Amino acid sequence: MRLSKGTIGGVTTVDVLSERDRLRGTLGPLRRRILEALREPGSATTVAARLGETRQRVNYHLRELEKGGLVELVELRPRRGVTERVLRATAGAVVLAPEVVGDLGAAGQDRFAADTLLAMAARTLQDVAAMRERAGAAGKRLVTFAVEADVGFAEPADIERFASRLAAAVADLAAEFAPPAGADPARRYRLTIGGHPAAPAPPTTTPQESAS
Repeated sequence: MRLSKGTIGGVTTVDVLSERDRLRGTLGPLRRRILEALREPGSATTVAARLGETRQRVNYHLRELEKGGLVELVELRPRRGVTERVLRATAGAVVLAPEVVGDLGAAGQDRFAADTLLAMAARTLQDVAAMRERAGAAGKRLVTFAVEADVGFAEPADIERFASRLAAAVADLAAEFAPPAGADPARRYRLTIGGHPAAPAPPTTTPQESAS
């Protein structure tokens, strides 16, 4: 089933799909390239030319993507005696929600373990996508907040010192904003904080390199 779509100003930004929505088991490299190409409307012919693929092959994958709700028809355009179907991607980005089997709590409580961070991220993705779907069905907007920052550590011991100070600061804030007894459970929020090494920036190419 489709889990969730988020919009800003009516434009879908992130589409979250469950495992069973992975278009018969895969969002392979070609389908990802097609979705990237269809950020701007295009047809099987124009996309095939851009990707260096046959129109027939691209058209097959477009049909499957359309069945999955990842592309949508925007125009029927007469072209050389035939009607060309112009489509576009329905979201700026697609995220595949993890299918969690077992207890995420089994990842452990070691806040410096990668498994703990992965379990927190998986739980957050599942919970937020499901709640956003329910809010959308009710005609409401799910109110969330997010904070992101880059930090640097000169040595490994700095990571533990930073995490300890951050935990203490969060504990103070959590105590200040603790819900009173009998408060509406809908007003309770879960705060998830994690840190990981920053991924290297993708290499940049000059116009000369792109043309070669």
